[in-house]
Amino acid sequence: MSHTAHIRSHRKPRPRSASKLALRAGVAGGVLSTIAVAGSAGPANAEPVTETIEMPALTLDAPALASAVALSAETTQQAALDAQLQTQEDAAAAKAAKAAKKAKDEAVRKAEAEKKAEEASRAEAERASRTSERTTLSASGSTKSDSSTPSGSVGTVIAFLKAQLGDAYVMGATGPNAWDCSSLVQAAYRQVGVDLPRVSQDQSVAGTPVSLDNVQVGDILYWGGAGSAYHVGVYVGNGQYLDAANPSKGVVIQDLSGYPASGAVRVL
Repeated sequence: MSHTAHIRSHRKPRPRSASKLALRAGVAGGVLSTIAVAGSAGPANAEPVTETIEMPALTLDAPALASAVALSAETTQQAALDAQLQTQEDAAAAKAAKAAKKAKDEAVRKAEAEKKAEEASRAEAERASRTSERTTLSASGSTKSDSSTPSGSVGTVIAFLKAQLGDAYVMGATGPNAWDCSSLVQAAYRQVGVDLPRVSQDQSVAGTPVSLDNVQVGDILYWGGAGSAYHVGVYVGNGQYLDAANPSKGVVIQDLSGYPASGAVRVL
């Protein structure tokens, strides 16, 4: 046996395993970290093994930073564009709604105007129909009136009226070759210095009211209400009257039996 066999070896035992790893890292500017590995098993006097590792410094790449900034700006710009587009769409919708309401109101007004025009046309057609029901006198039939013309002012009025037989009827016309009902009556009485109102409504109340049973030559006959008459003529005797009837007849002499008058007034 060796003389040193009983002497304990002075070699330091190697640690069998590492059980703990401590990592401390610094980020800005490349901080040095120390990783300490200590043996948790083995002899108490085992020395720890240490190793120093340098961690890489965290740096920001300039292109990457620029890209990130550009992406953020693009996102912000897109959000602004989206908001602007929504505002424009809202404004367009409001404008379209306003235009639709205006068009609807205009259509309603147009429909009402057309309805009124249609009612007025119907009323005119009814009046023309009533007028057309009057007996149309032939040239020979028109001589049924008194052969002798009354004297004085009445004679002058009747003579003027008969001189206009065959003239045209034109609404609003005042002669000398075309008349409406009231302008013919007004012109006839102007021959004797009587200034009658222009329209039939006023002429129907311009003189002294007389009953149709007592009507005389030269009296004004009217159709409709007194003060609201729509037609006038002049009584020429023998149950007949002379008037500017309508566009299809013109100035004629007609029988009262064909279309009886509503009333009469006397001005002479």
